[in-house]
Amino acid sequence: MASNVAAERPLRPAKRVSGQRQDVWSIVNEAAAASPVQPIVNMGQGFFGYNPPPFVIDAAREALDKVECNQYSPTRGRPRLKKALADAYSPFFGKKLDPDTEITITTGANEGMLSAFMGFIEEGDEVIVFEPFFDQYLSNIEMPGGKVVYVPLHPPPNGAFETSSASEWKVDMKELERAITPQTRMIVINTPHNPIGKVFSRDELLAIGDLCVKHNIIILSDEVYDRLYYVPFTRIATLSPEIARLTLTVGSAGKNFYATGWRVGWLIGPEHLITYVSAAHTRICYSSVSPLQEAAAVGFEKAEEMGFWDESKKDMLSKMKRFNEVWDELGLPYSEPEGGYFVLVNLKKVRLPDDYDFPPHVVERPRDFKLSWFLIKEVGVAAIPPTEFYTPENAHIAENYLRFAVCKNDDVLETAKERLRGLKKYIADD
Repeated sequence: MASNVAAERPLRPAKRVSGQRQDVWSIVNEAAAASPVQPIVNMGQGFFGYNPPPFVIDAAREALDKVECNQYSPTRGRPRLKKALADAYSPFFGKKLDPDTEITITTGANEGMLSAFMGFIEEGDEVIVFEPFFDQYLSNIEMPGGKVVYVPLHPPPNGAFETSSASEWKVDMKELERAITPQTRMIVINTPHNPIGKVFSRDELLAIGDLCVKHNIIILSDEVYDRLYYVPFTRIATLSPEIARLTLTVGSAGKNFYATGWRVGWLIGPEHLITYVSAAHTRICYSSVSPLQEAAAVGFEKAEEMGFWDESKKDMLSKMKRFNEVWDELGLPYSEPEGGYFVLVNLKKVRLPDDYDFPPHVVERPRDFKLSWFLIKEVGVAAIPPTEFYTPENAHIAENYLRFAVCKNDDVLETAKERLRGLKKYIADD
């Protein structure tokens, strides 16, 4: 009898994971795999098309031969990596960072941000996020019971007609302050920004930071692209002692060293914040992968002397300029990135055939999903539709854009450009 009752009782998934429609990553990647144009040029997800530098790869191999690097690391991270980070980042922060109390190592930047939310957000607390947002922010905030409050970045008014700097995507500071309530616990900033490529200016960050000081709001500054900036770059934690007291800075070895699969990240901040991030991290995954922490430590110890940071920035900017030549040829405007390795391109001028047969799960989505599908199937280039990074109310802001990742080999970029020239016959100037 008991077994029959058990069999009749449904196995109910938690609301936080049930009822979700198909995510953009699976839609794009499945369409790319099935495209009649092969091999597909995948400029969708931001994974690198090449290996980390040899001095980092060699360090990973060597770490695998060390007994201690194949066992649990301390939950806050391997001492060598924390020291290497303290040495590398102390000059930026204008003070000597304490590797034991002001840095914690996490399993990628994403788990680090989840640990920050788990460490400080409780049921009903609000977290302000700028649109467009990295989609993982939302689930990470909602897991501990937080409520996401959205504030849009406003695009340049002529973005559909002319190329403009990513800096022209603006925060309305009055709109931001109106979003703050007594329940606001935290605000998330991403600079350099994914997907826009905006580097928040010092004045913008100071205005945001001062608001957070006024209302005692924690700042989670996602700076995973902090080595890829092409204009002056300001770290919000450096603007004043009052702002620093509230700021957690997020970093990523995967982004720094072309190794997104390594999942080594960190948070830097004052002890009274890092303590609780570390406590949450301990409960989420206890410790992070040991040999790759050791390799990341060597990477930071050697990067400066190897000239890696400057070369990395120069190389990525060259790729960005090389790829964007095709949009200049086609007369399609884009937001010229100030940092990172993504470019947002406005395809409002592209006229999709009226009778094109889109599948139902694409038909029901905004126009950028149709643009993405069309490029995959007809052109052989995959890109990400950015309305996935917006609320439905503000999706119209990005419905004519696509996001392209340029962190690929130069021959891949040239192939993409050649294929994208096939859009010319679909472009209308009216």
